[in-house]
Amino acid sequence: MKKNKGITMIALVLTIMVLLILASISIGTGNNVIQQSKIENLKTNMLLIRAKGKEYVEKANFELGTDIDKVEETEKSKRVATAKGELKGQEINDGSIFEGNLNITEENINSDNAQYIYYYKITTQDLINIGIVNVDSDQKNGWYIIKYNLKNATVEVYNTLGVKSGETQYYSLSDIQNL
Repeated sequence: MKKNKGITMIALVLTIMVLLILASISIGTGNNVIQQSKIENLKTNMLLIRAKGKEYVEKANFELGTDIDKVEETEKSKRVATAKGELKGQEINDGSIFEGNLNITEENINSDNAQYIYYYKITTQDLINIGIVNVDSDQKNGWYIIKYNLKNATVEVYNTLGVKSGETQYYSLSDIQNL
């Protein structure tokens, strides 16, 4: 009669080691996929916000007019106020929302070189009002900030949390698109 010897301790240890190696590879790959998914989700949200922001900045640019530098100060102020009325969100007049993360300071916001450039914080409700649903803009998910350039009719979108790639943190859509 043959005796069933079963599995040896060495075979059991080798099997467990192979399973652990496979599990660690899977977890590492899974983490990379999750991180890439978060980056793509943020990028998509920022692209949607930029597209909507572009609509509003083009309306504002029309209100500003092409001859803005040639008009009197009172007329210029009136046109800028009308143009700013087309923009969505809450205007940021100080750098507090950025908390030093975005390399945007109060001096940048209020500098002479920033003429016709305005920063607006977009809340979740603002996003819903402009037709973007299921996107959160808050402390937990990072605030979305739109930089409107009225004169050039351009828009840049920032997220206060951004994404980390390697040792560098990226906050603007332009930088995130280049990842």
